[in-house]
Amino acid sequence: MTLLQAFADAWALVAPVDCAGCGATDRAICPTCALGLRSRPLLGELELHTSTLPVTAALPYDGVARRVLLAFKEEGRTELARPLAGLLSTAVELACRASLADLLVPVPGSWAAAGRRGFDPVALIARRAGLVVTPALRAVRGGAEPQKSRGLADRLAAASSAAPRWRVSPRMRGCRVVLVDDVVTSGATLRAAVLALREAGAEVAGCAAIAATPRRVGTSSIPWRFLSNDDEGPDDNDAREDYREGKEA
Repeated sequence: MTLLQAFADAWALVAPVDCAGCGATDRAICPTCALGLRSRPLLGELELHTSTLPVTAALPYDGVARRVLLAFKEEGRTELARPLAGLLSTAVELACRASLADLLVPVPGSWAAAGRRGFDPVALIARRAGLVVTPALRAVRGGAEPQKSRGLADRLAAASSAAPRWRVSPRMRGCRVVLVDDVVTSGATLRAAVLALREAGAEVAGCAAIAATPRRVGTSSIPWRFLSNDDEGPDDNDAREDYREGKEA
């Protein structure tokens, strides 16, 4: 038994906790579910009006990763920020490798979500990862509605027509940035963030997220492929066991 495991056993007696991945007792993440949080990086392309942006994600939004992220965001289990931090670091490293970005800019949730949770999920995970982020986007009260309850077509339509979701710091003018988010589904939120930053004079070089949600049926709005040692992977629309659970894009 390692010293870390011994500490976890002792702490479980003081503050009982269940595994966010499977419900097993005495661990925030049990050893079996920790294996489900190993990175399996994906690369996608975010289509904009006249160009595309590279998007990296550490793993698919499915199974253990999905359950852990939901527990972290919706149940307030902030202790899960630490096991998620390594995944965010992986995605950011891949995104920044060729982008020559000056800053990392987290994508905040809606004003209502921030008030309900009491914390910014992306910013908290970034701090646990030791990443320096610049909070250049500020949620606007009464701005566009959250995307999570919408289908793909509604998300994409809303992104192009809704009221602004954020105010952008004027200090972003002339900066080259990488956007950082927790989960990419349709890409509508990232598109809106890119537009807001560009209108403020910033250059967005790429996007990084912990997890990505390729569509299980139909064509994805973001074509994803797995990265391997030779930078090759299956096409997003190939059938895969990994994507049979999770959030519909």
